Amino acid sequence: MSLPSGSIISIEGGIGVGKTSLARILAEELDAELILEEPAANPFLMDFYRDPRRWGLQTQITFLLSRHRQMADLRQRSLFNRTIIADYLFDKDRIFAALNLEDREFALYQNLAEALAGDIPEPDLVVYLQAPPERLLTNIRIRDLEYERSLNIDYLQSLCETYNRFFIHWDRSPLLIVNAARIDFVKNETHRARLIAAVREARAGTVYVNPEE
Repeated sequence: MSLPSGSIISIEGGIGVGKTSLARILAEELDAELILEEPAANPFLMDFYRDPRRWGLQTQITFLLSRHRQMADLRQRSLFNRTIIADYLFDKDRIFAALNLEDREFALYQNLAEALAGDIPEPDLVVYLQAPPERLLTNIRIRDLEYERSLNIDYLQSLCETYNRFFIHWDRSPLLIVNAARIDFVKNETHRARLIAAVREARAGTVYVNPEE
């Protein structure tokens, strides 16, 4: 299988794993249009990190509507037959909502998410960068964004577990699961070349990739 022009490729993984960096690399390599999420534009995000229980629902609904706006627009863009690289999957919002919301809030969120999901085109390929929470926390500390300073290893562990459970059941498009525990596709040319090749040669089903080997 070789992805044709006009394909939608979504990059996923835990906070700090390198989704945006890889999306930028692939967009340049494949001459693709780049779609980036906008976490800093969420007016509730700082409040959420200070008090997750109080501000979780507002934060998640704001993210949901923002991602819906971006992703719903992809149907029109794909008509121009240019590959699109996004640094997130629309479904990621439910992953975070499941972690951050209490049961009644999550039920309300689910109703809204399901009403919006029909507008969203399915990706032609998902790249899941899989890394342990320790690696994520190291990367988060290095980039030192103010609104991420309160993140801790327990939250990241729960996030990694939720992501892994989610992708065990993924069957809506080809899926590349990349062992990102020790790779550096930004500075290491070998790792980057192997990862780009795996994307170019993506096959149906789930494929596991270790760019170190």
